[in-house]
Amino acid sequence: MGLSLYVVLGSAVVGLLVGLTGAGGGALMTPMLILLFSVKPAAAISSDLVAAVVMRPVGAAVHLHKGTVNLRMVGLMTLGSVPMAFLGAFLLREMGGSKAGQREVEIALGAALLLGAAAMVLRYVLDRRSGRVRTGAIKQVTLRPVPTVLIGMIGGLIVGITSVGSGSLMIILLLFTYPLLSANQLVGTDLTQAVPLTAAAALGALTFGHVEFGVTASIIVGSVPAVLVGSLLSSRAPDKYIRPAITFVIFASGLKYVGVPTYPLGFVTGSILLAGAVYWLAYARPWRLRGRGELAPALAPAATPAAADSGPERAQTPLDDVPAR
Repeated sequence: MGLSLYVVLGSAVVGLLVGLTGAGGGALMTPMLILLFSVKPAAAISSDLVAAVVMRPVGAAVHLHKGTVNLRMVGLMTLGSVPMAFLGAFLLREMGGSKAGQREVEIALGAALLLGAAAMVLRYVLDRRSGRVRTGAIKQVTLRPVPTVLIGMIGGLIVGITSVGSGSLMIILLLFTYPLLSANQLVGTDLTQAVPLTAAAALGALTFGHVEFGVTASIIVGSVPAVLVGSLLSSRAPDKYIRPAITFVIFASGLKYVGVPTYPLGFVTGSILLAGAVYWLAYARPWRLRGRGELAPALAPAATPAAADSGPERAQTPLDDVPAR
């Protein structure tokens, strides 16, 4: 299979979401290849993993340049994730590549993602009511070594067994382990820790998997520029835009993992996007803001000629307090 324009375009959409949120790569890319482009499941998983080795470092490099990566956190997560990825692959081989075992893991992962998305919405509502802002700088975040290594271990084990899903789950675990972490640091740290983890998984895919290099090339051509654009946006955009995007991608990934078919999934996610757009238009009312901006100069009080011609005020002296006779 050579380069496919449709795979390139689909990969661009997924790549943009990965750059914006750090999540959803495997959960969205692999089903897209299987359901829309009739790629065999083993080839889709292996080709996506190999393409991710090129895709994710692009997003990570943007965040490293912007200073939105907690490198100490990345190191601790990698310490747990890479060995567990190989352990997961070993366990999968011991299970005989059982699809039933993989399916049970994916359903459990999907349920965890749905609960995490609901918890993220609840936390957002509570933060709005309390006025709490989660924009802590990297130096202000107190590192918790043991939970961070455990997060990496959980994500690595899931990647080893299912080849997908670690990014979304790690985003949720990081968010609740480090509640003050800003959204752009959350995305940057997750993208960066995924580089060695994805490289380890891709090495296994090249060794034991069925990589279709035409599919891999199409994914790279479409996703790399889109990841670059998404990463530039997520490294600069405020939390109020990035966190809803993260929640949406995690929610869609969770629905896919628990087994929601493609067309109902598209209907649900499309309805959510439409409802979100209507809410934003009703709440933000951008046309009113534009009108205010145009009317502001006209409504500003003009300086009177007398005030303009008058010179600077005279400084007060001690003689001003002496009563006149």
